[in-house]
Amino acid sequence: MTSLPPPPGCHVALTERVLVRFLREEVHRIGMQRAVLGLSGGIDSALVVELAARALGPKNVLAVAMPYRQSHPDSLRLAKESAEHAGVQLEVVDISPMADAYLLQNPDLEDTHQEAVRLRRGNMFSRLRMITLYDLSAREGGLVLGTSNKTELMLGYGTQHGDMASGINPIGDLYKSQVVALSTHLRVPQGILQRPPSADLWDGQTDEQELGYCYDDLDALLFRMIDRRHTPARLVADGFPADFVAAIAERVRRNQYKRRPPLIAKVASRTVNLDYRYARDWGT
Repeated sequence: MTSLPPPPGCHVALTERVLVRFLREEVHRIGMQRAVLGLSGGIDSALVVELAARALGPKNVLAVAMPYRQSHPDSLRLAKESAEHAGVQLEVVDISPMADAYLLQNPDLEDTHQEAVRLRRGNMFSRLRMITLYDLSAREGGLVLGTSNKTELMLGYGTQHGDMASGINPIGDLYKSQVVALSTHLRVPQGILQRPPSADLWDGQTDEQELGYCYDDLDALLFRMIDRRHTPARLVADGFPADFVAAIAERVRRNQYKRRPPLIAKVASRTVNLDYRYARDWGT
């Protein structure tokens, strides 16, 4: 696609101040001093570790790299570079033994040429990594920080109870292009900034190839569709192809279930998350 409107901008200095304060206040509000997050070697987690180090102090942040034996070596190399740049401790946990134990019991997951099998394996790896993070959060007494950006959340591009799980998420209201802008401002290492976005769930996987669109085009559309509430007709008039608008609108609609807590059937007068919502600042 060519000649589309640009992706949203980002007031990087203000955004840095807001997110650093958010992390500091929300972690301390629940009585914790420390944080734990997965460091993948990608830009999203690299940004979060920079923000967390500024908010809580590097000594209060534990970054965890969780490679599988088939992960690209660049993922671990860049995770180490990211942790060193932020000044935080990095712990490496190889998830291969627990992943292989499950795969051994499920031979139907061996044929990685099938897209459905690759997806199942990727989701399994993602959830094993979150098991690891939450166990280490209990050991450290630290809150798990999320690393999913707004583009991913709107498109459902993530794994429930996997990479989408967290205690709090400082970048969930930043589109991918804004993540790049803020990461550049915070001087995230160049190797991470220049690396094609990838969850490294299988060999050669990239986000944009899997999504079918480049992030700048997605962000440009989502910003106007979600934040500006432009109608489909106006989006087409702005230059977005009608099939692109329809496909993304449907994907946003279809993945709403991933962006909300589990839906509870209402049988009482006050139902959790429907009638009963405990304000986050009560008693603090």
